Amino acid sequence: MASIFNTCTVFLHLLILYMIHGNLARELPKEMNKYDDSLCLNHGCNHIETIHTPSSSSSSSPSYMDHIPLSWHILFHIEDLKLGRSIKLYFPIKDSSQTLHFIPKQEADLIPFSSSSTEKILKYFSFSRDSPQAKAIKMTLHHCEVPPLKGETKFCATSLESMLEKLALLFGQNPNFRVLTTTKVKNWAPHLQNYTILENPKEINVTKMFGCHPLPYPYAVYYCHGQDSDNKLFRVSLKGDDGLRLQALAICHMDTSHWDPNHASFRVLGIRPGSAPVCHVFPRDNLVWVSSPDYVD
Repeated sequence: MASIFNTCTVFLHLLILYMIHGNLARELPKEMNKYDDSLCLNHGCNHIETIHTPSSSSSSSPSYMDHIPLSWHILFHIEDLKLGRSIKLYFPIKDSSQTLHFIPKQEADLIPFSSSSTEKILKYFSFSRDSPQAKAIKMTLHHCEVPPLKGETKFCATSLESMLEKLALLFGQNPNFRVLTTTKVKNWAPHLQNYTILENPKEINVTKMFGCHPLPYPYAVYYCHGQDSDNKLFRVSLKGDDGLRLQALAICHMDTSHWDPNHASFRVLGIRPGSAPVCHVFPRDNLVWVSSPDYVD
């Protein structure tokens, strides 16, 4: 019976992810996606660019986040999570021709995936050592191998099957979980703009959650992690100045006292570890897996 349940669960999530990402067959673009500095927000990069630190925690300040990489405009203060509040955000759109798709687990397991095998990986994909692709590959492998934070569970999935198998173990026996994403309601444009919160943000009450973020690689690789510390997950209805409508997923990390003091989020928001929650929206290509028995839509 358990075997039948697990088979049905895998099929269901294969279908869900198919609808989110399109064809899951192998498709290696000629140019791999450029390394995205927004990864530093999740994984604590040390190569942080010069950032203008706001003098006030209020997003209404004209200089707030004006001098940071565009892709880092996903952060906000928990005080901004209110009906009618305006937040400057950026939701990127990736060219469909450059979308990275999962490859079958059987194939992924045959390709080395470790820093110690970097030379073999570069040779396999015919990338030179100094190429942008090589830089992205090395950074992705580093993120996947760095030890987890205190109370954090993390893993990197190189195939859809391996992602679901690992999540099934983490969610427990006879797992019943589902995937959530940021969804488009109307129009779409990839520019930085102000978004107004149209309704009272709705907290999603779950016992467990794992966020999975795409990493730059020749095929789809996701960095998945969850923390034992207090986090709050929200569904937020947003409308941009240009009319773009979104049902965005947002999370507030309530306890950041154990985070690296050099974490980019602190510099962007102008706060210190443990002094205030760190909140951010999830881009559309991010996945949030939640324990569905406790999920209220």
